[in-house]
Amino acid sequence: MSDRLVQGTQKFEGGSLMMWGCMLWDGVGYACKIDGRMDGDLYLKILEEDLQESISYFGKSTGDVIFQQDNDPKHTCKKAQTWFKDNGFKVLHWPAQSPDLNPIEHLWNHLKRRLGEYERAPGGLLELWERVEKEWNKIDAEVCQNLIESMPRRVAAVLKAKGGYTKY
Repeated sequence: MSDRLVQGTQKFEGGSLMMWGCMLWDGVGYACKIDGRMDGDLYLKILEEDLQESISYFGKSTGDVIFQQDNDPKHTCKKAQTWFKDNGFKVLHWPAQSPDLNPIEHLWNHLKRRLGEYERAPGGLLELWERVEKEWNKIDAEVCQNLIESMPRRVAAVLKAKGGYTKY
């Protein structure tokens, strides 16, 4: 099996770390550590707090934002659709099974590379989260801008591959 098709994960203390984050042209938004399982209600809370605060931090309004997310059921549930509509967000329609198009997937990879540069593994989930927050907050706006600007190339590559594998 090709190494390109398999991505390793590292678990700590018998668990793993899950987070939510967003990016804008101006840089990364707030990072949110997810404790337990994320469902539609928790997702709405994150949108209400962390997304809204991220947008506000950069001096933007909901009208300035075209929100992109994948088609995970918690993202597309009626509650979430209603929240986006009630809060004036434009939500980009997104094709199923298209991670190579999603710029934040590449931002996660950027973050993982930065975390991999530490000389020793974290001693547990708390230390891992501290590193994640530190590295997340160091991500330059230029990284986000490069990912956003790569969208036309990504779309062209997917079209050329007729929906198949791309280098992205």
